[in-house]
Amino acid sequence: MILPVDPARYAAWLGVTAVMVATPGPANLFAIATGATRGRRGVLAAVVGMNLASLVWIAGASLGLGALALTFPAAFRILALAGAAYVAWLGAKAIGSALRPADEVAGGIAPPTGSSFRQGFAVQISNPKALLFTTAVLPPFLDPARAIVPQIVMLAGTTVVGDVVAMTAYGFGGAALAARMGEPAFRRGFALFTGALLVAIAVMIGLRA
Repeated sequence: MILPVDPARYAAWLGVTAVMVATPGPANLFAIATGATRGRRGVLAAVVGMNLASLVWIAGASLGLGALALTFPAAFRILALAGAAYVAWLGAKAIGSALRPADEVAGGIAPPTGSSFRQGFAVQISNPKALLFTTAVLPPFLDPARAIVPQIVMLAGTTVVGDVVAMTAYGFGGAALAARMGEPAFRRGFALFTGALLVAIAVMIGLRA
């Protein structure tokens, strides 16, 4: 059986993928924040949402939408900035919950409005790293002498699997902190941390846009 990708080229891709998925970026940081505020179930929902968005970009690469985004960068910039604004709003709400009077915080920090799945999708679909992946990182590993779509499926599929593992690990690490949420002081401090983390994610998305 002949693989869609040359084994030597695939081995190099594994190295690139390992670095990409392990590096803390908007998606992994969002997984941490979700785990800390919503636990493991929220993490899994967010991971599904983020990787569904990744699949949208991968499908777009197969259809040439990455080149279209480069041709009309303003459209993607608007998408990225809208996503950044949404994440910043979530961060502001978390910070606001920490600044409320102690008696209002005693009941716990309310998780961000909306589903983890939808928020995860919004973070990743507006993540400029996704555009970078489909237009700059992936193309050099494609062999024009072979069928392109099977190569994209194999290479990008490997990255999605790595993303699932990395995002879940980051998220579960955040969820491990949830056990201390019963302590009011820790809860308030972590609300500030989570809000600042979400705002940082928004800034990262906005700057990369």
